Formats: sequence, C-alpha cells, structure tokens
Amino acid sequence: MLSKVDNLPFVNENNAFYLLLAMHVAGVVGMSIDASRELFQMLTPFNLVATAAILLHFEKIKSGQYFLFILLTIIIGFFVEVAGVHSGVIFGEYSYGPTLGFKLWDVPLAIGINWVIMIYCTGLFARSVAHSKVPTILVGAVLMTAIDILIEPVAVKLDFWTWEGNHIPLRNYLGWFITSIILHTLFYYLMPKSNNSLAPRLLYILIGFFMALNFI
Repeated sequence: MLSKVDNLPFVNENNAFYLLLAMHVAGVVGMSIDASRELFQMLTPFNLVATAAILLHFEKIKSGQYFLFILLTIIIGFFVEVAGVHSGVIFGEYSYGPTLGFKLWDVPLAIGINWVIMIYCTGLFARSVAHSKVPTILVGAVLMTAIDILIEPVAVKLDFWTWEGNHIPLRNYLGWFITSIILHTLFYYLMPKSNNSLAPRLLYILIGFFMALNFI
C-alpha cells in the first residue's frame, strides 16, 4: 500500500514540506482569531498525528530499529510525563488541559507522538552539525530545551498545560534536558543511518510556528 502511495506523482518531500507549512501557518492564523481559536485548539492532537505520519513516511531506512525507536520514544516520553504530573519532581507542579486530546493517567496520549517528532527532527539536525556521539547528543538536548523555552508560554496560553502559581520552574528545563539526553541517546544508537531531508525543514517550521504563537 505504501509503495503505491509513493508512486503517486504528487507524493514527494517538497510537496510534504509545503503541506506541513500550510498546516502550521493555518494553525497560527486560526489560533490568532478569537472566533476560530477553540476549533484550532481542538484540532491540535490531529495535527500532531498528521505531522508525525507525514514526517515518518519519508524516512528512507525503515528497519526494525526504526520502529523500536518510535515505540520506545512514545513509551518513555509518555511515562516520564505521567511521573512528572503525579510527582511534581521531574518538571515541577503542572497539569494538562484539554487541548492535546484524550488523556490516560492525566497525560494526553498525543504527548508521546510529540516527543517522537521533536527528538527525530532535532536528532537529525544535531547529527548534521556534530559528528561524534557526545556532541551530537548534547546538541540535540540543548536544542530541545531551547525549543521548550519557546513552547512554554504558548502552551500555557492555549491550555496545553498549566503550572502551579503560573510560574514555570527552572526544574522544568532541567527535566526536559535530561529526558532529551536519554531519548537522543536512543536515537543515536537506534537510528545511525536515518535519512530524511524533510526533518530539518519541519524543525524550522515548528520553531517558526511557536515563535509566531508567542506574539498572538
């Protein structure tokens, strides 16, 4: 089935890039307008799933390790968030709102998919600028933490999650950095030959998306 999809003339990385760009531009516009904000908030988990599906479709090395990376990242990302929400130790005291969709143990299932998208994109970017294990993992984790700094004000504004006392603790960024190191280590070992030129372009889209939403 996937090979038949790939043979369609319009299925290519350039068109996928423009589709992802259009989706995220529409998201910025939709969330900027009071009349449409609630609708676009409701669409957020579907956007995450669609983005992940489009991105991962263009991975050229779909080995068993590729699927293991996706599975482990979803599981680890999700359960770190479960532990974080219920303990308040890992990231600080926070709780998820309804925007990210259906929740299990007070954590949206879509959050695991978000970890996959972010680790995959930052992992490939880090590999392009650093060429040995430790620098690659550190660059990826630092980039993840920098992106979280962009995400946090948007997340609170759009009810992705809320912080106790409306204060984002420094512990959150430390927890995000440590979790990112763990997941980037997985990426480094499980995806050594990963090849997807759409990933860095999606990373630029996501950075622009959250930068724009910081101004609405």
